[in-house]
Amino acid sequence: MKNIIFFFFLLTRIACLAQQTDSSLRGLLHIAEMEKKTFQSQRFSEKLSAASANFDIIYYRCEWDIDPAVRYINGKITSYFKITTPSNNISFDLVKTLTVDSIRYHGSNITFLQQTDNTLLLQFPVLITSNTVDSVTIFYQGVPDTGGFGSFTQSQHNGTPIIWTLSEPFGAKDWWPCKNGLDDKADSIDIIISTPTAYRGVSNGVLADEWNASGKHYWHFKHRYPIASYLIALAVSDFAVYQDSVLIGNKQMPIISYTYPEDYPVFQSQEAYTKKALQIFSTLFGDYPFANEKYGHTEFGWGGGMEHQTNSFIRWPYTYLISHELAHQWFGDNVTCSSWEQIWLNEGFASYAQILFSEFNTHVNIVPNIQAVANSITSLPNGSVKVSDTTDENRIFLQRLTYHKGLYLVHMLRGILGDSNFFKGLQKYLKDPAVKFGYAKTSDLQRNLEQVSGKNLTTFFKNWYEGEGYPNYQATWSQNINNWARIQLNQTTSDQSVSFYEMPVQLEFKNAIADTTIVVSHQYSGQVFWINVGFAADTMLIDPKLWVLTKTKTSQKIISNTTANNIKIYPNPAPENIHISLQNPTATQLHLQLYNSVGQIVRQQQINLTGRDEIIDISVTSLSAGIYWLQVSDNKKLKLIKKIVR
Repeated sequence: MKNIIFFFFLLTRIACLAQQTDSSLRGLLHIAEMEKKTFQSQRFSEKLSAASANFDIIYYRCEWDIDPAVRYINGKITSYFKITTPSNNISFDLVKTLTVDSIRYHGSNITFLQQTDNTLLLQFPVLITSNTVDSVTIFYQGVPDTGGFGSFTQSQHNGTPIIWTLSEPFGAKDWWPCKNGLDDKADSIDIIISTPTAYRGVSNGVLADEWNASGKHYWHFKHRYPIASYLIALAVSDFAVYQDSVLIGNKQMPIISYTYPEDYPVFQSQEAYTKKALQIFSTLFGDYPFANEKYGHTEFGWGGGMEHQTNSFIRWPYTYLISHELAHQWFGDNVTCSSWEQIWLNEGFASYAQILFSEFNTHVNIVPNIQAVANSITSLPNGSVKVSDTTDENRIFLQRLTYHKGLYLVHMLRGILGDSNFFKGLQKYLKDPAVKFGYAKTSDLQRNLEQVSGKNLTTFFKNWYEGEGYPNYQATWSQNINNWARIQLNQTTSDQSVSFYEMPVQLEFKNAIADTTIVVSHQYSGQVFWINVGFAADTMLIDPKLWVLTKTKTSQKIISNTTANNIKIYPNPAPENIHISLQNPTATQLHLQLYNSVGQIVRQQQINLTGRDEIIDISVTSLSAGIYWLQVSDNKKLKLIKKIVR
């Protein structure tokens, strides 16, 4: 699901569309505040799913009679299911404000009870054994609840009535009997919508048939892929139909969109972005998951978009909204988060896909967009991607953490793995039989990325998915006359839940005519790195491409000694070790020899030099107390003899 958008008058909107070739930044940030304001005006009905766990859904046949001028639903839902535990009853989720007229089982009415926890209890006349496939038909009607983001909404466009649904996260039960949780997808569905003849019904999948009967028009949609209940949707109004096609793999796939007649020209003009995004995402993530059917949009009255399977509902065809909702067909619809606790698997990836579309479509520099997202996240010092309260919609859809920090987690994974392993890993995850067309946990993503890359990501996910906050970096650095740089990289964290973020960190060295970037593996605060820069740098930037989420990065250059072959030997007396400090070496080898007072060699060592400064230790703990002589020479015959007291 995507963010709430503030809409201007038609001419203003068209002018904006003409300028939105790369609108990711506006999409990621401007609409975030709009979503927050609109969201605060919504009221949510009772949370989660209370349906019984003793059966698995196989199939829904949903028949709905809808007049968009009247906020009312008359429905007939036939559910095929498999009993998993022997029982003579099952229960569906359904708000008690809707009236169940009757329930048919094997041709006869059965007893039922609408309960106070918004479940519908069905009492069968016999015990049904495990693994039995059975079916039941529920007849119901009434005025649906007004919960959620508008789970069943009646409004108008240009004076014409419309009814549309949006069930995420808990709203499916507000308007139809189903299993409302994140653990059971129907293998397939049929949707039949009857409407007054002036209107068109739309839903998931493909339009298989339509006909007139008894003064009404019937619209029959088929969808033959597994689908979660919150992704099943309908809309009824005087829609105009736009049809096109796109080549996905070696298959020409239909694009079918339903728009308000007054907005048809603009939606038609923007379908080029849909086609391009389908091709880009099919290359990056693997072929569009529902390629045997179609993709398209339905215009509706909510201020953003919702990724209904094969048919995203959107308010206006902004490119960032098109790319976001389309990406959900992979991340959210094909593979769905197994708990709202892990909704970043839906929203973090769909949000990052907005940036990917801009990057691969127009080849823009994504750093400004990433920086804007970082600014949003770091506006507060704490907060986890993992949702701590899955009954709180404000927390589930919190823009700063679910969308933005989730996006940044995806971006950092890309930086750690590199593009090849990152996209191969995503494709493996999306095709994993354990989650494809099913539900996934963060551990499923981790497993697939690790198998492709060979990297252990346990610490990464513990810190970045479960932990709160982010790191800040402080570095001091110097450079010797051989152009080797010594960097001490320190880190502080914004929240005590993570003491240190172990990350690869890019360091960019530059001057007026040259620059180079080197990646270091930062494993503890205060870690020292020596890097052969190759030229005299005047600036060092920490993480210039923003591959690590952080707020502050300070870098201070310290003036170093410029004396060639500067040697210091300490301490003296030496109780345990002799330290030899060599700055700005000009040779390639250093020879150390330690003599006792009678001229015998008691220690010797040869060190290959690279040009960086060195600190070399010689242990003297095993030597008896007395006077020793240390001779230092290199392959250029430099000699230094130092008296050492042990």
